[in-house]
Amino acid sequence: MDVWRRLLLATVCGVAVASIYSAQTVLPPMGDSLGVSAEHAGWIVSTGQFGYLVGLVLLVPLGDVVADRRRLIAVHMTVTAAGLFVTAAAPAAWTAFAGLALAGMFAVVVQTTVAYAATVSPPAERGRTIGVVTSGVVVGILGARFVTGVLAQAWGWRSMYVVLGALALVLAALVLRALPPEGDTRRPAGYRQALVSLGGLFGERLFLTRGLIAFFLFASFGTLWSGLSLALADAPWHLSESQIGLFGIAGLAGALGAARSGRWADAGRAVRVSGLALALLIVSWTATAQLSWSLWLLAVGIVALDFAVQVVHVSNQHVLTTAHPERTSSVIGGHMVFYSLGSALGAAATTSVLSSHGWGASSLLGAAFATCALIVWATDARRPAASPRHGAGTTDGHRGEERRSDDALPPRLRPDARP
Repeated sequence: MDVWRRLLLATVCGVAVASIYSAQTVLPPMGDSLGVSAEHAGWIVSTGQFGYLVGLVLLVPLGDVVADRRRLIAVHMTVTAAGLFVTAAAPAAWTAFAGLALAGMFAVVVQTTVAYAATVSPPAERGRTIGVVTSGVVVGILGARFVTGVLAQAWGWRSMYVVLGALALVLAALVLRALPPEGDTRRPAGYRQALVSLGGLFGERLFLTRGLIAFFLFASFGTLWSGLSLALADAPWHLSESQIGLFGIAGLAGALGAARSGRWADAGRAVRVSGLALALLIVSWTATAQLSWSLWLLAVGIVALDFAVQVVHVSNQHVLTTAHPERTSSVIGGHMVFYSLGSALGAAATTSVLSSHGWGASSLLGAAFATCALIVWATDARRPAASPRHGAGTTDGHRGEERRSDDALPPRLRPDARP
């Protein structure tokens, strides 16, 4: 896949996730406009996350059913745009929640897009492609904060949903025109079979381990980004929406700094770097907790946190798509159920903790989530590797995961290859 098509897919992912996370920058004015108290403002973001969860279960399996995932991507982007326009025009909170839930439900186009990219990429380039496409998710979550903050300050929070909706419609048209069909690279399953297959994943150790890591990883991520705008808008800083959005650039720098994580995964180091990144995630909260007296330390913590999150996220997807090449949509969608639940938990919990106990307690919460993720990783890493009887579709233990990742590569690219 050439670089321009990768960038198009990355942009699709960016706009889709921005439809869920953009509210994090403007929670105070959006909550005031819709009559939602600061204590419950986190539910504005969580509503989109719960819609996303429904989409992961009901819509993502369609990626393993339809013969041409390009059309599915275009349809999902169109419906996402509709949800964004409903949110922009909402006269009351319940209407905005309905629009956010609809946009969130069809924003699972991200998983269909990643699955499409993984399927059309050669095995030796799969990690690199996933890394580039997934970077669009990071740009959407973090980079959009600055843009939406500027739009909200200039024309109100509704303007950002109008802009995102228009971009979604343009991308729906571009996907159909610019991307190649998948051809005969796979055999689509029936929808019922795809749902059963998705349910069966939850009994697999590799899938559950990576899922629990994702759950705590994104709970920690959501704790930072859902509480940050409220903390920065309050004393002692009293920052505006556009100023708060600047911290998204710091996060973007950290996440894009992890662009090589896909190459590390291709080289068979996905599991090891995941553990190191989770340790860094815990350390990052030490700097982030200093918000009350240092914005520079906060920025350093944000860079480190988003670097760590991106490394683990790309590694997780690489390991799972390598283990399940025949059902990439279902395995990515199932994995992202944990992501969605974790993000929703972090968003809802941090605003409540922040209102009651301040930013220090919220930082401890984020660090606790990160510690849980590292414990899951370390516990599984100590278990014995897979035995052959588990078959081609499953892998036990991190050493088994790494062997599977290595075996998917041509001999010259394997980490144990000799010159």
